[in-house]
Amino acid sequence: MSLTTKIPWEQANTLWAAELNPVLLSASNNSILIHNVQLVAGQTNVINHKLGRTMQGWEIADIQSPGATIYRNAPLNNQTLSLFTSATVMITLRVY
Repeated sequence: MSLTTKIPWEQANTLWAAELNPVLLSASNNSILIHNVQLVAGQTNVINHKLGRTMQGWEIADIQSPGATIYRNAPLNNQTLSLFTSATVMITLRVY
């Protein structure tokens, strides 16, 4: 949708809200970076994500070692993230 430059304020406000609110309310915009997370190979690594709500997802923002396969091994919840890794590794997580 394209907005013209000369429309009444009430209409512009409604159009902008319709376009911007879905982006602003996206869970990925309310994320937290957790630095220096040490994951130990062969065991469940439990990380407190500190979101205060049920997580919507996670991603590795930085990894300090090649060759590790990392996956979630428990359901998402409102307190922790449980990860399993094939190799001991230090990571930075982005949780949302």
